[in-house]
Amino acid sequence: MIDHIGIRTTRFPAANAFYHSVMAAMGGGQKMAVPMEYTGGKHIVGFGRDMPVFWLTEVDDATNGSPQHIAFAARNRSEVNAFHKAALAAGGRDNGGPGLRPQYHPDYYGAYAFDPDGNNIEAVCHKPE
Repeated sequence: MIDHIGIRTTRFPAANAFYHSVMAAMGGGQKMAVPMEYTGGKHIVGFGRDMPVFWLTEVDDATNGSPQHIAFAARNRSEVNAFHKAALAAGGRDNGGPGLRPQYHPDYYGAYAFDPDGNNIEAVCHKPE
Protein backbone atom coordinates (compact mmCIF):
# COMPACT_ATOMS: atom_id res chain seq x y z
CA MET A 1 0.00 0.00 0.00
CA ILE A 2 2.98 2.37 0.09
CA ASP A 3 3.18 4.59 -2.98
CA HIS A 4 6.18 6.71 -1.97
CA ILE A 5 8.10 8.03 1.03
CA GLY A 6 10.15 11.14 1.71
CA ILE A 7 12.93 12.21 4.03
CA ARG A 8 14.38 15.62 4.94
CA THR A 9 17.91 16.92 4.71
CA THR A 10 19.70 20.06 5.83
CA ARG A 11 22.62 19.19 3.55
CA PHE A 12 20.85 18.97 0.21
CA PRO A 13 23.90 19.06 -2.14
CA ALA A 14 25.65 16.23 -0.29
CA ALA A 15 22.48 14.17 0.17
CA ASN A 16 21.44 14.69 -3.45
CA ALA A 17 24.84 13.52 -4.72
CA PHE A 18 24.72 10.53 -2.34
CA TYR A 19 21.28 9.40 -3.50
CA HIS A 20 22.15 9.94 -7.16
CA SER A 21 25.03 7.52 -6.66
CA VAL A 22 23.24 4.83 -4.67
CA MET A 23 20.11 4.91 -6.83
CA ALA A 24 22.19 4.59 -10.02
CA ALA A 25 23.88 1.53 -8.52
CA MET A 26 20.42 -0.08 -8.31
CA GLY A 27 19.24 0.94 -11.78
CA GLY A 28 17.40 4.08 -10.71
CA GLY A 29 17.90 7.78 -10.75
CA GLN A 30 16.27 11.15 -10.34
CA LYS A 31 12.87 11.09 -12.01
CA MET A 32 11.55 14.49 -11.00
CA ALA A 33 12.39 17.82 -9.44
CA VAL A 34 9.42 19.76 -8.10
CA PRO A 35 9.46 23.31 -9.47
CA MET A 36 10.67 25.65 -6.74
CA GLU A 37 7.61 27.89 -7.05
CA TYR A 38 5.69 25.01 -5.41
CA THR A 39 8.24 24.37 -2.64
CA GLY A 40 8.88 27.71 -0.99
CA GLY A 41 12.28 27.93 -2.67
CA LYS A 42 13.56 24.57 -1.39
CA HIS A 43 14.84 21.66 -3.47
CA ILE A 44 12.61 18.59 -3.65
CA VAL A 45 13.63 15.71 -5.91
CA GLY A 46 12.18 12.26 -6.47
CA PHE A 47 14.14 9.11 -7.26
CA GLY A 48 13.10 5.72 -8.59
CA ARG A 49 13.36 3.31 -11.48
CA ASP A 50 10.18 4.02 -13.44
CA MET A 51 8.58 6.72 -11.30
CA PRO A 52 9.66 8.72 -8.25
CA VAL A 53 9.09 6.67 -5.09
CA PHE A 54 11.76 8.12 -2.78
CA TRP A 55 11.72 11.89 -2.19
CA LEU A 56 14.45 14.09 -0.78
CA THR A 57 13.38 17.47 0.63
CA GLU A 58 15.69 20.34 1.56
CA VAL A 59 14.89 21.92 4.95
CA ASP A 60 16.62 24.47 7.16
CA ASP A 61 16.33 22.35 10.32
CA ALA A 62 15.75 18.59 10.05
CA THR A 63 14.28 18.42 13.55
CA ASN A 64 11.80 21.27 13.11
CA GLY A 65 11.38 21.39 9.34
CA SER A 66 8.72 19.59 7.40
CA PRO A 67 7.29 16.39 8.90
CA GLN A 68 8.09 12.93 7.61
CA HIS A 69 5.99 11.96 4.59
CA ILE A 70 4.37 8.68 3.59
CA ALA A 71 1.93 8.30 0.71
CA PHE A 72 -0.45 5.38 0.53
CA ALA A 73 -1.48 3.99 -2.86
CA ALA A 74 -5.20 4.33 -3.52
CA ARG A 75 -6.89 2.15 -6.14
CA ASN A 76 -9.15 4.99 -7.29
CA ARG A 77 -10.08 8.57 -6.54
CA SER A 78 -12.97 7.50 -4.31
CA GLU A 79 -10.47 5.88 -1.96
CA VAL A 80 -8.49 9.13 -1.85
CA ASN A 81 -11.67 10.99 -0.89
CA ALA A 82 -12.55 8.36 1.75
CA PHE A 83 -9.01 8.48 3.17
CA HIS A 84 -9.17 12.24 3.66
CA LYS A 85 -12.61 12.13 5.26
CA ALA A 86 -11.56 9.32 7.61
CA ALA A 87 -8.29 11.07 8.55
CA LEU A 88 -10.13 14.24 9.59
CA ALA A 89 -12.86 12.30 11.42
CA ALA A 90 -10.19 10.39 13.35
CA GLY A 91 -8.57 13.60 14.61
CA GLY A 92 -6.12 14.34 11.81
CA ARG A 93 -5.55 17.89 10.60
CA ASP A 94 -6.16 18.87 6.99
CA ASN A 95 -3.04 19.41 4.88
CA GLY A 96 -4.69 19.56 1.46
CA GLY A 97 -8.05 18.19 0.40
CA PRO A 98 -8.65 15.73 -2.41
CA GLY A 99 -7.78 17.05 -5.84
CA LEU A 100 -5.52 16.95 -8.84
CA ARG A 101 -1.88 17.94 -8.34
CA PRO A 102 -0.73 18.60 -11.93
CA GLN A 103 2.66 19.82 -10.76
CA TYR A 104 3.48 16.10 -10.26
CA HIS A 105 1.70 14.73 -13.36
CA PRO A 106 -1.69 15.32 -15.04
CA ASP A 107 -3.52 12.40 -13.34
CA TYR A 108 -2.00 12.77 -9.85
CA TYR A 109 -5.02 12.86 -7.52
CA GLY A 110 -4.09 13.13 -3.86
CA ALA A 111 -5.20 14.24 -0.43
CA TYR A 112 -3.07 15.09 2.61
CA ALA A 113 -3.50 15.14 6.37
CA PHE A 114 -1.28 15.46 9.42
CA ASP A 115 -1.48 12.47 11.76
CA PRO A 116 -1.54 12.98 15.58
CA ASP A 117 2.27 13.29 15.62
CA GLY A 118 2.34 15.83 12.80
CA ASN A 119 3.51 13.45 10.08
CA ASN A 120 2.31 14.33 6.59
CA ILE A 121 0.29 11.37 5.32
CA GLU A 122 -1.23 11.15 1.87
CA ALA A 123 -3.40 8.94 -0.29
CA VAL A 124 -2.74 9.12 -4.02
CA CYS A 125 -4.23 7.67 -7.18
CA HIS A 126 -2.27 7.95 -10.44
CA LYS A 127 -5.09 6.82 -12.72
CA PRO A 128 -7.40 9.07 -14.71
CA GLU A 129 -10.96 8.81 -13.44
